[in-house]
This record gives sequence, structure tokens and C-alpha cells, in this order.
Amino acid sequence: MSTSEELAAVRRAKLEKLRDSGIDPYPAKVPRDFSLAVARTDFMTLEVSGNSVSLAGRIMAIRGQGAILFIVLDDGSPERFQAVFKKDTIDETSFQLFTDAIDIGDFISVTGTLFTTERGEKSILVTSWTIASKSLAPLPEKWHGITDEDERLRKRYLDILMNPETRDLFYKKAKFWNVTRTFLTERGFLDVETPTLEVTTGGAEANPFKTHHADFDLHVYLRISVGELWQKRLMAAGFPKTFEIGRVYRNEGTSPDHLQEFTNMEFYWGYADYEDGMKLVEELYRNIALQVFDTTKFTTRGHTFDLGDEWKRISYTEEILKQTDIDVLSASEDDMRAKLDELGVKYEGANRERLMDTLWKYCRKNISGPAFLIKHPKLVSPLAKACPENPELTERFQVLIAGSEVGNGFSELNDPIDQRARFELQQKLIERGDSEAMMPEWDFVEMLEHGMPPTCGFGFGERLFAFLVDKPLRETQLFPLLRPKE
Repeated sequence: MSTSEELAAVRRAKLEKLRDSGIDPYPAKVPRDFSLAVARTDFMTLEVSGNSVSLAGRIMAIRGQGAILFIVLDDGSPERFQAVFKKDTIDETSFQLFTDAIDIGDFISVTGTLFTTERGEKSILVTSWTIASKSLAPLPEKWHGITDEDERLRKRYLDILMNPETRDLFYKKAKFWNVTRTFLTERGFLDVETPTLEVTTGGAEANPFKTHHADFDLHVYLRISVGELWQKRLMAAGFPKTFEIGRVYRNEGTSPDHLQEFTNMEFYWGYADYEDGMKLVEELYRNIALQVFDTTKFTTRGHTFDLGDEWKRISYTEEILKQTDIDVLSASEDDMRAKLDELGVKYEGANRERLMDTLWKYCRKNISGPAFLIKHPKLVSPLAKACPENPELTERFQVLIAGSEVGNGFSELNDPIDQRARFELQQKLIERGDSEAMMPEWDFVEMLEHGMPPTCGFGFGERLFAFLVDKPLRETQLFPLLRPKE
């Protein structure tokens, strides 16, 4: 019998000991007056009153032996709390049962009075206890935890329990989205919900997940954007400002900055353009930084930047020309391939759009930011309005920090004739085998024919949060998708 099997057998024997004593090891409810956090906050008042209180939590440590035991409880509060068991303050049979049947990892409820130990530790002196849930598997070792990365993510509940930094990360992430939602609603944006199943994907260039709708007997796709084409319909419907925070799905590769399922936010603002959008986004990012992290200064991916600094504006085409001597507007595809080969950059796809995008990705890694990337070529921005001064470029803007884009927006294209032509070009790319080209949505073109006001749209994903905490994206997801165990 292995060590783990021996430990499991011992715990199951203790489970039976509880049952033999007439105790349900998994009751529906146990005595609990308030959280451990409240016990700490209101400790002085409760201690002076001398009234009996009931607390509950998971046992994280047991110290002592003989006539006195010190138990550390955790209920998810920011700080843990100590329970003291003394033979002279608790029924002897109950004390012995605790010693014989209870383990680290079990959930218990304790009743007693609050007091301060000689060492100044806020504690509860236990007069009675009851089991809340018996654990049949031991917790990881306190100082080592789970060292295998996949196993740690697979058993995220243990990672959060044993690692206060992990728990704090997800409180921060929740605040990150709450601050975003509050910022937008306070500025008059309507929180909306749009479909996650679509007949035609739109709003981004990505390979979608495909499934089958049994009732309608048709193929549908999981959305790749947070309702971009739907929210634009709401602009046409007369809503002046909308936003959505929700899950999106892209059937593509995994990397530290990319996953197949993640949360995005997109807003749409009627009668605004990309200049208005850049002002709002700069304010939003600084607001997030200060409210969630109490700073605007960050170090991540080998870059240091300050969101409180002036945000530079960088031209897409001019920056590529500056770093590579390639003018992507006039260079041939052979010229771009030759330059990428010279730079030692691997690339997939042979069409102009992919080559242009790959050249930019080579250049962006040298930019710490904060900055706005602007004036993208029309070919890589099929939903953005063209620049009046140069129709080959668009009124698009992306947030650049730490050598990557962490936000994307533009003055939305609302010319139905232009939009139809761009969709037709994307359709040709699809027919040539480009799996990431944008799928045309002809019903959307019809909506534009009815008229949509000038609009600024913008979005960012949880990758922004991952950058600000300087962690791989999957580390910032509670339960990232993992391959099943064989």
C-alpha cells in the first residue's frame, strides 16, 4: 500500500469514528455567528463583552499536545484566526474525539469566548466544537505546496488555499473588472449582453470554435469578439453608449499571452471618434492602475513603464520603416518576405496582410510605452474608418505597453459601400486559405445601409491584467483549460 493510500485509509477510519460517535461528518449547517474577518475587526468589543460566539473554518495547522491545542482556522478572510482547546474548558470526551478524529484540512465550527494569549494572539477559547466537513485527502505540505505547474493549475483550489499571493491575485482581478464597469457606467455607458453563439463571426480576425445548433440544424460559432457587430447595431438603434464584459473564444495556439477562452471588454460610443476614444482610454487605464494597484508604474516582460507619463503616438507604417527600412504601403510581398528572412523572423501565410502584421510584431517588442499605435493600413483594419488625409490608412488606435498591444479601437467604419468592399476582400482571403481573415457579415452591411452614427469602439481583454501583474495569462485565470490526465 502506498503512502497516499495509507493516509486515505487513516482518514476514512477517523470518518467512521465520527459516525460511530453519532456525529454527521457532513452536516448541512454548523454554528457560525460571523466571519473570521469580523472577529478580528470587532475583537475588542467582543472580548470585553465576554459573550460566547461561534466561528468556523478549515483547519490549517494544529500545534501543541496533551492538555492544550492551538488550531489555526481559515474561512477565506484576509487573515486566519486561532482557536485554543484546553482540557479544563471543554468536555473531556469531546476533547479526546477531536484529538482522535480531526485532521489538518477538516472544516470545523468552534464555540467559545474571545481572548488574547500571553503572546498577544487574538484567539477564541473553545468550549465546544462540531465537524463541518471531514477531509479525506491531506493538504499539500505547507512550505512546498504543489510544485508541478499543471497539477497546481488542475488543483487550483489547493493553490489558492495554500498560497495567499494567488488568492490576492484573484481579488485584484475581480476589482480590475469592477473598476472598469464602474468607470464606464458612471460615464453613461449602458451595460449590455450580446450573443455568444453566432451564425457568422465578426469583429476580429481569428479562427473560431464551431459547433452545431440541433434545433435549427445549422452550424454556429462561438464569438471571437464581445459583440462588436451587435453593439454597432445598438448604435444604429439609438443607444448612445454601450459596453459589454464577457467571454470570447478563439481556436488558436496557446502562449504566455494567448489562450482559447478569455474575458474581454468592448465599448461603443456614438458621435465620438478615435481621438475621443484615446482620451477616454488613457483615463480608464490610469484609473484601473490607481484603484487596483495603487500605482501607475509597472515592470513587466522586461519593460518598465508609467501609465502616468505622456502617452506617445506611434505611426504603424512609420515605425516599421524606421526599424526595418520597409515601407509596407509600397513594398512588394517578396520585399517583405526577404526582410523577414533577413531578420530571422518566422512567418506563416504568404499574403500581404500576414506579412505586414508579422513585420509589425517584430517591431513592437522594442516599445515599452505607454503609447498609442495609430494610422494602421486599411488592409489590417477592415472595420476602421479611413483617414481623410490618406485613405490607405485608418483611424485606428492600439494601446502599447511592454512590447505588445493591450487594447484596440477605432473610428468605426459606417460607410456601407466601403464596408461591403472590405468584406469582399476578406472573403477572397478566406477562399485563398487564410483561416484568420474576418468572416463577412452581410446583415451587418444591411444595418449600415439603414445608417449608423459616427462611432468610436474600443476593447481590451484580461491580457491587460496579466501584463500589469507580470504573469502568464493562464496564471491569471482561475481554471485554465488543461489536457485531461491520461
